[in-house]
Formats: sequence, structure tokens, C-alpha cells
Amino acid sequence: MTTTAAHLHTESRAATPVDPAEFAGRLNWLRAGILGANDGIVSVAATVVGVAAATSETLPVLLAGVAAVVAGAISMALGEYVSVASAADSQRSHQVAENEVLNPWHAAVASGFSFLAGAALPMLTILLAPVTLRIPVTAAAVVVALALTGGVGAKLGGAPVRRAVIRVVVGGLLALAATYAVGALLGVVIG
Repeated sequence: MTTTAAHLHTESRAATPVDPAEFAGRLNWLRAGILGANDGIVSVAATVVGVAAATSETLPVLLAGVAAVVAGAISMALGEYVSVASAADSQRSHQVAENEVLNPWHAAVASGFSFLAGAALPMLTILLAPVTLRIPVTAAAVVVALALTGGVGAKLGGAPVRRAVIRVVVGGLLALAATYAVGALLGVVIG
């Protein structure tokens, strides 16, 4: 890029004013959405992988997965609402302009629905894959999904993509490994 092109690129970016309240609202949705999706992917995948490690039967995997999806979506939405409502109360007590106060309902909806969307992938993968391939296929799908959500979140937030992807993928794989180990141990001990 030439110096003139770089200057024009910088000018065109700087010429687009961003309303701070609107930007904060978008970041609130993005943060809640990425967090909800990642949590849906990891927590539901970890639950169903743990149960699948203990048994090859589909019904226990399905029941555990559905319970994890329902509980997780409610928990994420409620947690986001409480967190953002507390922050909004603090903003109001410090007399922040009302249009700049974060909306807890937006965060709750974004987090709850993105949890459901993220949870759908490991649920469908583990239920549709052949029994002998359930765990590795689910783990592979989780790696791809976490890489996508981590990358998109970093890109939209202006953060380093590679670092974000590595962080979420490694964390997700650690969760899967831990629940697989527990499920396998319980499957041997109880089964």
C-alpha cells in the first residue's frame, strides 16, 4: 500500500463517525452472543461426550444433552441479565446518559439464543454420528465451531484472531477431555 493509499484508507475510516452509545450496544450484543455460543458449544458437548464415554446407548446421551441445553440457555440468559442490569444500575448511579446505559434484555436475549444455536451443533453431531464415531466426530465439530466463533468474535472486536481461536479451541478441548475421562471412568466403575 502506498503512502497516499494508506492515508486515504485511514481518512475514510476516520471519516465514519460512530455513536458511542450505539457502538457500546453492538459490543454488548456481540460479547453476549459470542459468550453464549461458545458456552453452548462447550458445555453441551462436554456433557454429551462425558455421557457417551460412559454408555453407548442413545437415550441417556439425549436426555443429558436436552437437560444441558435447557439449563444452560436459561442460566446464560439469566446470568447476562443480572450482570448487565448490575452494570446498568452502576452506570445510572454515576449519572451516565440514559442512551449510553447497557440494556440487560438485549444481552439476555443474545446470550440465551446464541447458547441454543451453539448447543445445537454438538447435540446433532453426537446423536446423528454412528455410535463408534460419536466422540471423535463431535470433538471435530466442536473444534471447527469454536474456531469460527472465536475468529468471528475477535475479528468483529478488533482483537488478534489467532490468539482468540487458540484460546477457545484449547479451552473447549480441555473440557471435552475432562468430561470424557470422568464419563469413561464412571462407565467402567458403574457399568
